[in-house]
Amino acid sequence: MAKIKVKQIKSKIGYPEDQKRTLAALGLRKMQQVVEHDDNAVIRGMIEKVKHLVSVVE
Repeated sequence: MAKIKVKQIKSKIGYPEDQKRTLAALGLRKMQQVVEHDDNAVIRGMIEKVKHLVSVVE
């Protein structure tokens, strides 16, 4: 399966709790942190919810 890298590019401070939990579920805790996930619909949905806080490298 294809992999994608997700990088947190903006702070979660000041954003709703559900968006903070989405970042935590993606495995992102710090700014500039990069995590790798399988490219599937679940992960894509999570990325879509916090697209203003992350960048994606396919």
